[in-house]
Amino acid sequence: PEDCAVFQCRGCWAVLGDSLHLCAQEERRLGLLVCFKVTNDVAWEDSLMIGLEGALLGCAYNALSCRSCGLIVGFILYSASSDLAYLRGFFCFFKDSILCYLLKKQIIIEASKVNFPAVTLKE
Repeated sequence: PEDCAVFQCRGCWAVLGDSLHLCAQEERRLGLLVCFKVTNDVAWEDSLMIGLEGALLGCAYNALSCRSCGLIVGFILYSASSDLAYLRGFFCFFKDSILCYLLKKQIIIEASKVNFPAVTLKE
Protein backbone atom coordinates (compact mmCIF):
# COMPACT_ATOMS: atom_id res chain seq x y z
CA PRO A 1 0.00 0.00 0.00
CA GLU A 2 2.91 2.34 0.69
CA ASP A 3 3.97 2.40 -2.96
CA CYS A 4 0.54 2.24 -4.63
CA ALA A 5 0.05 4.45 -7.66
CA VAL A 6 -2.47 5.02 -10.40
CA PHE A 7 -1.16 5.36 -13.96
CA GLN A 8 -2.76 8.21 -15.90
CA CYS A 9 -2.61 9.38 -19.51
CA ARG A 10 -0.29 12.37 -19.90
CA GLY A 11 -2.70 13.94 -22.40
CA CYS A 12 -5.99 13.90 -20.48
CA TRP A 13 -5.31 12.24 -17.11
CA ALA A 14 -7.60 9.27 -17.82
CA VAL A 15 -6.79 6.32 -15.52
CA LEU A 16 -5.03 3.59 -17.52
CA GLY A 17 -3.87 1.18 -14.83
CA ASP A 18 -2.28 0.88 -11.40
CA SER A 19 0.79 -0.40 -9.65
CA LEU A 20 -1.07 -3.40 -8.21
CA HIS A 21 -0.96 -4.87 -11.73
CA LEU A 22 2.66 -3.87 -12.38
CA CYS A 23 4.68 -6.95 -13.28
CA ALA A 24 7.93 -5.56 -14.74
CA GLN A 25 9.90 -2.41 -15.44
CA GLU A 26 12.20 -1.99 -18.42
CA GLU A 27 14.50 1.00 -18.02
CA ARG A 28 17.49 0.64 -20.31
CA ARG A 29 16.10 0.66 -23.83
CA LEU A 30 12.44 1.62 -23.83
CA GLY A 31 11.56 3.12 -20.43
CA LEU A 32 8.48 0.97 -19.76
CA LEU A 33 6.09 0.08 -17.00
CA VAL A 34 4.65 -3.37 -17.78
CA CYS A 35 1.21 -4.41 -16.51
CA PHE A 36 -0.83 -7.57 -16.82
CA LYS A 37 -4.14 -5.69 -16.54
CA VAL A 38 -5.35 -2.22 -17.62
CA THR A 39 -8.58 -0.19 -17.44
CA ASN A 40 -11.24 0.18 -20.13
CA ASP A 41 -9.68 3.56 -21.00
CA VAL A 42 -6.90 1.70 -22.84
CA ALA A 43 -7.57 0.75 -26.46
CA TRP A 44 -5.38 -1.27 -28.82
CA GLU A 45 -5.25 -1.52 -32.56
CA ASP A 46 -6.31 -4.81 -34.14
CA SER A 47 -3.66 -4.54 -36.85
CA LEU A 48 -0.05 -5.38 -36.06
CA MET A 49 2.67 -2.80 -36.53
CA ILE A 50 6.29 -3.64 -37.31
CA GLY A 51 9.14 -1.70 -35.71
CA LEU A 52 11.37 -0.26 -38.43
CA GLU A 53 13.96 1.42 -36.21
CA GLY A 54 15.13 1.85 -32.64
CA ALA A 55 14.61 -0.61 -29.79
CA LEU A 56 11.54 -2.20 -31.45
CA LEU A 57 13.33 -2.90 -34.76
CA GLY A 58 11.84 -6.08 -36.25
CA CYS A 59 9.25 -6.47 -33.48
CA ALA A 60 5.54 -6.93 -34.20
CA TYR A 61 3.19 -5.17 -31.80
CA ASN A 62 -0.25 -3.65 -31.28
CA ALA A 63 -0.21 0.04 -30.34
CA LEU A 64 -1.94 1.04 -27.09
CA SER A 65 -3.76 4.35 -26.96
CA CYS A 66 -5.86 6.31 -24.52
CA ARG A 67 -9.52 5.84 -25.40
CA SER A 68 -10.32 9.37 -24.16
CA CYS A 69 -7.80 11.49 -26.09
CA GLY A 70 -6.14 9.08 -28.56
CA LEU A 71 -2.56 9.53 -27.27
CA ILE A 72 -0.32 6.53 -27.97
CA VAL A 73 0.69 5.32 -24.51
CA GLY A 74 2.47 2.04 -25.26
CA PHE A 75 2.15 -1.33 -26.96
CA ILE A 76 1.44 -5.05 -26.61
CA LEU A 77 4.37 -7.00 -28.01
CA TYR A 78 3.38 -9.84 -30.32
CA SER A 79 6.79 -11.05 -31.50
CA ALA A 80 10.23 -9.84 -30.53
CA SER A 81 13.92 -10.55 -30.36
CA SER A 82 15.00 -12.84 -27.53
CA ASP A 83 16.03 -9.96 -25.24
CA LEU A 84 12.49 -8.48 -25.30
CA ALA A 85 10.57 -11.78 -25.55
CA TYR A 86 9.66 -11.70 -21.85
CA LEU A 87 7.40 -8.68 -22.58
CA ARG A 88 5.20 -10.52 -25.10
CA GLY A 89 1.48 -10.34 -24.36
CA PHE A 90 1.70 -7.73 -21.61
CA PHE A 91 0.57 -4.09 -21.58
CA CYS A 92 3.72 -1.97 -21.92
CA PHE A 93 3.30 1.71 -21.05
CA PHE A 94 5.89 4.25 -22.18
CA LYS A 95 6.94 6.12 -19.04
CA ASP A 96 7.11 9.30 -21.13
CA SER A 97 3.40 8.96 -21.98
CA ILE A 98 1.98 8.51 -18.50
CA LEU A 99 1.82 10.22 -15.14
CA CYS A 100 1.63 8.54 -11.74
CA TYR A 101 -0.72 9.57 -8.97
CA LEU A 102 0.89 8.38 -5.72
CA LEU A 103 -1.98 7.47 -3.41
CA LYS A 104 -0.27 7.87 -0.04
CA LYS A 105 1.40 11.20 -0.89
CA GLN A 106 -1.57 12.40 -2.98
CA ILE A 107 0.68 13.89 -5.66
CA ILE A 108 1.05 13.49 -9.41
CA ILE A 109 4.58 12.83 -10.65
CA GLU A 110 6.28 11.96 -13.94
CA ALA A 111 6.38 8.17 -14.34
CA SER A 112 10.08 8.38 -15.21
CA LYS A 113 10.78 9.81 -11.74
CA VAL A 114 9.03 7.04 -9.79
CA ASN A 115 10.97 4.05 -8.46
CA PHE A 116 8.66 1.13 -7.81
CA PRO A 117 9.84 -1.92 -5.86
CA ALA A 118 11.75 -4.32 -8.09
CA VAL A 119 9.50 -6.67 -10.05
CA THR A 120 10.64 -8.64 -13.05
CA LEU A 121 9.36 -11.23 -15.49
CA LYS A 122 12.83 -12.28 -16.60
CA GLU A 123 13.40 -14.99 -14.00
